[in-house]
This record gives sequence, C-alpha cells and structure tokens, in this order.
Amino acid sequence: MAGFFSPFISKPVGVSQIMLKVLLALIPGLALYVWHYGPAILVSITLASVTALATEAAMLKLRDRPVAPFLKDNSALLTAWLIALSIPPLAPWWMVVVGTAFAISISKQLYGGLGSNPFNPAMIAYAILIISFPVHMTHWLTPHGLGSVQLDFAEQLNYIFQGVLPDGIKLDGVTMATPLDTLKTQLHLNGNINAIMEMPIYGYLAGHGSEAVAFGFLLGGGYLLASGIISWHIPAAFLVTLFASAGIMHLVDPAHYVTPLFHWFSGAAMLGAFFILTDPVTSPTTPRGKLLFGFGAGLLTYLIRTYGGFPDGMAFATLLMNICVPLIDAYTQPAIFGKKVKP
Repeated sequence: MAGFFSPFISKPVGVSQIMLKVLLALIPGLALYVWHYGPAILVSITLASVTALATEAAMLKLRDRPVAPFLKDNSALLTAWLIALSIPPLAPWWMVVVGTAFAISISKQLYGGLGSNPFNPAMIAYAILIISFPVHMTHWLTPHGLGSVQLDFAEQLNYIFQGVLPDGIKLDGVTMATPLDTLKTQLHLNGNINAIMEMPIYGYLAGHGSEAVAFGFLLGGGYLLASGIISWHIPAAFLVTLFASAGIMHLVDPAHYVTPLFHWFSGAAMLGAFFILTDPVTSPTTPRGKLLFGFGAGLLTYLIRTYGGFPDGMAFATLLMNICVPLIDAYTQPAIFGKKVKP
C-alpha cells in the first residue's frame, strides 16, 4: 500500500566520522584556549598531529598492515590533539614529538592498534612526560591580562623550537603554576581558602582563563551527547562523584577545601569527563559498568588532587580505571536472554 514501507535500517556511522565529530567538539575549548593563552597550543597540536600520523604509518608498515585505511580513521589525530591539550603549550617541540610517538607506537600499535589497546594512549603519554620531564610540565603560560609580559606568536615559536626567550625576559615571567598546583602549594603553607581565592590567578569559579577553556570543553561535550557519539553514563557519574566528594569536604571544612565547582572547572576535569574517559576502547561496554567506571575515576581524581603528589589526578585516575575495565565488564554483563538468573 502506498505510504507504507518496511522500516529503514540506518547506515552505521563509521569510525572516521565519529572521530571527526569528536575533533570538532574540541574546537570550542581550543578556541578559548587560544583566546586566553595565545596560539602556541596550535603549534603543539600541529607537531603532535604530524608525529601521530607518521608514527602510525611507520608502525603499520612494520606490522605489514594497510596504511591508508587506518590513517583515515582519524583516531591518531584525536590522540594527538588530546596529548597537546594535556601538556603546557610552551613545551619544547621534542617533548611533544616524544610523547606522541610513544603513545602511538607503544600504547596503541604495540597492542594491535585501535580497538586492542587497554590504556588510553593520550593519558599514557601524559604520565610518561610528567614523570620523565616534571620541570617542563610545570611551565604553563600565564593567561592574557595577568602577566606583565606576553609573548607574541613569533616569540612563542622561538622558545618552542630553540628554547630562547627575548632579551630581558625570564621563563618565570611568562609562565606560572596551574590553579590546582597553586592551591595545593598554598594549602601546604597553611593558607586559608578564602585568602587563596583572592589571588589574581583565580577567576569566578576556578582559574582565570582556564575556567573558560573548561566551559568550552563542556559545550563540546554537550554536542557529543546530543549527537549520540557518547552516552551520559560516564560523564554524569564522573562529574557527580567529583562534585559530591568535593562538596562533602567543603561542607566539613570550608577553610581548607574548595567548592565543588572549582574542581569541575579546574584542570582536565571537563576534558576528561567528555573526551578521555569516554574512549570506547578503554572504557566499559555496559551501562552499569560505565557508571562504576565514572564513579571510580571521579573519586580517584579528587583523592589525587587533594592528597596525592600531582596537582591534577585526571590522567592517573583514567589509567587506574582502565586496569579495572575487564573486571567491571565481567561483573556487569546482563543475563543472557532465556537463561534463568540464580537467586
């Protein structure tokens, strides 16, 4: 009968399209990053992207696998962008190259390529870099409007590739500790939260400039949720757990524990919630498993930030929860259809 047809089967979305949408979702945060800190981050992204593609091609050749199809899936580019966004924008060129090459060759291709790696490659790269080059990983650019000296693009390029600053300018004059690092340092000096939050580095919710970048990643995450690229389970569980953990401690002792919104809009919380933890390869497959995964990552992130030796716990929380994924999946699988569940 006219007007009645069999149900349509939608064409499945390919990996390259999914990865491309995730890359597009990063653009609001990236744009705000450039606005507040300058274009140095674009250099890091370019270096990481070229290194990721070259390393992926070389490893595929060594494994006797076709190169073009895997390069076109955009997964290497996504890893590169996440690495660049996780490290200081003034990081020396060789550090970006080393971290990215390690992520693609060891953390991804050595395990069999996309779909086989147990750990998030970008977070492996971050962990390796912060352990191997801790000093370089503390040189974060001062946001526009705070520092008395601002480097233009040419000066940023000169430092990234040659390690040279203009005469009379010291590195400490154009870089600073992150808001999380500053908070931890001041608390160790017996500072009071109210007094610490009055420091120029802090804005309305968290760090000056960095809170806007986090809001950009939140917008991008909303796009991923609306387009069905990711589900709500991991971001919601992570953010609610982080909020609840910080909220309880803030209520108990507001003089020594910051507000939950500070933790939401500081560091890599928003980037991690929507772009890192939701990696389909290294996260659980079941809805209950995703909730447990997000809960664990949120709790670990708060504990590392508050009591650990690193300012931000996002990377190590992700890797620790990656270890637990097989166990989470094993215990959260739904009952097989037709099989009676034991009482």
